[in-house]
Amino acid sequence: MSNSAAEVQNCRKEVEMNSKITALYERLSREDGDNQESNSIATQKRILEQFAEQNGLIPYRHWSDDGFSGKDFERPAFQEMLAEIEKGNIGAVLVKNLDRFGRLYLESGLYREMFRKLGVRFIAVGEGIDTALGEDDFTPFREVINEFYVREYSKKIKAAFRARGMAGKHTSSFCPYGYVKSPEDKNQWIVDPEAAEVVRRIFQLTMDGKGPYQICCILKNDKVEMPGYYLAQKGMGLHQSHVFSDPYNWTSNTVASILKRKDYLGHTVNFKSKKNSYKDKKNHYVPESEWVIFENTHEPIIDQETFDNVQRIRGGIKRRPDGWGYVHPLSGLVFCADCGGKMYVHRIVNGKDRPQYVCGNYVKGSAVISSGIVCESAHRINAANIIGLICKTLKDISKFANEDEAAFVQRVSETLSTKQADEVKAQKKQLAKLKARTAEIETLFRKIYEDNALGKLPDKRYASLAAEYESEQEQFEKEIPQLQASITSYEDGGEKSKRFIELVKRYRDFDEVTVSMLNEFIEKIIIHERDKKYSADSSQKVEIHLNFIGEFIPETDEAEIVLTPEQEAEQQKIAEKKERLHQNYLKRKANGKQREYEKRYEPKRKARIETNKAALLAEGAVLGANAITPFTSSAI
Repeated sequence: MSNSAAEVQNCRKEVEMNSKITALYERLSREDGDNQESNSIATQKRILEQFAEQNGLIPYRHWSDDGFSGKDFERPAFQEMLAEIEKGNIGAVLVKNLDRFGRLYLESGLYREMFRKLGVRFIAVGEGIDTALGEDDFTPFREVINEFYVREYSKKIKAAFRARGMAGKHTSSFCPYGYVKSPEDKNQWIVDPEAAEVVRRIFQLTMDGKGPYQICCILKNDKVEMPGYYLAQKGMGLHQSHVFSDPYNWTSNTVASILKRKDYLGHTVNFKSKKNSYKDKKNHYVPESEWVIFENTHEPIIDQETFDNVQRIRGGIKRRPDGWGYVHPLSGLVFCADCGGKMYVHRIVNGKDRPQYVCGNYVKGSAVISSGIVCESAHRINAANIIGLICKTLKDISKFANEDEAAFVQRVSETLSTKQADEVKAQKKQLAKLKARTAEIETLFRKIYEDNALGKLPDKRYASLAAEYESEQEQFEKEIPQLQASITSYEDGGEKSKRFIELVKRYRDFDEVTVSMLNEFIEKIIIHERDKKYSADSSQKVEIHLNFIGEFIPETDEAEIVLTPEQEAEQQKIAEKKERLHQNYLKRKANGKQREYEKRYEPKRKARIETNKAALLAEGAVLGANAITPFTSSAI
């Protein structure tokens, strides 16, 4: 290239450079510690302006990130500057020092490489770095040191945060919905009466059988402000600058998160989330076993009994309205005696509103279910019969407890003590077994590692064995804490019976049972198969396990009914007729005649169901809107 051509090219570059602006970038954050004064935004601006004017880098424009860390590049001013660079509007970038640009070695290098490819000059005034004069071999080392500074600062912050949390201090910046910080002591939470009432209502609605979505609809219809908006109006929370299009837009996730917060029990719960690295932008939730809980640090909003019941309800089953408009009150409480699976309600039977519970693992033919467990029998039972038994059981127990409380406590204590002693003994035995196996696995791990290292065990076989041992070890790590917690939580039977009596005394009688009462009193209901399968009138065993005291069958002083010879003969005649009809049904089912009859009758049955459908849906909508509708034993 001739001298005249080179001069022309240099002139073009100079004209192009002068047509672009120079970006002066400043950044400051809390992590700068004692250097904040020398690194202040005003100081950086003065130094960069002076350098730009002395070196003819005019015109220039400032981009400043005040209060943003150098450990990531998601900064508003920096991103705005990048957008201008990509448009070709910037010819040079000036920073006071490399650490003002960023403190991460890899990311800083990637951005500087991007500048090089786009023809953007990069200058760090303090270190004398100017890409127009060539690369500086020491730049990578300086950036490594800058990142080391962030790492060490992060360690100090984590240590201080950990010390605060382990001392029982709240580690969150804001109180959860339902609490506010005390004016006298910012470390103390006090109840916010207005928000606390909403929290209590949410728990009570759950006890009444409502799911999170239904609760959202109720709160929205009642114009209850959602937590984010409510807190923002009071100058609290994380969304103070957020613009809410709908202040009543409750979500299921918000309701669900409120229902599982142990803070409402009056406990301080720390370390529920963590960052694996100072480079992480988001927190990661950790298992509950890693939480650190300090009990009774502030006034509770929810009592322990209600909280435990809600967790059981929420963990039992997803309570969604069925196709007929409502959730049955026993949903999540009924289990199969043979396979242990949950039983689900079928509300409409032959076009009639007659809820029946059927084992969820029961399938016909070659059908396959997700759990992989197949139950050979449906264990079908009318829901009305279950509710009738519950009403009778609660009435009998209430009568026993009220008439002779001391005898009731003694009997429950003896029953529970015997049962719990056996359970604890078995749990301790299982715990010792798991711990021994865990130690054995550690020994086996070392052995196969040594054999693999010495060439005695092929890599493929080693990987297979290691995976099996790791899987087994992970399972034990889950089971051992659960067993330890169960053994530790062993509670005296007398205390449990007293808590049950306190619950009984809240109610005058049990002629009617609401959904809330079911959730308070019933732990689970176990259904056995009928003594005579396929017979609607056959006897069927039902176990009703109550909260606190488990299965308890009170002694009744009802007089035994004595039948006359004529009555016995009539009952025998009825029983024989039922057995004859039942055997005929089984024969028709075996030879296919029953199926032929059902096919002929199917069109009429469907027509009848369609006729009744509108009325059934309307009734279901009413029941779905009123979850506390009482279910009386007299109506069964």
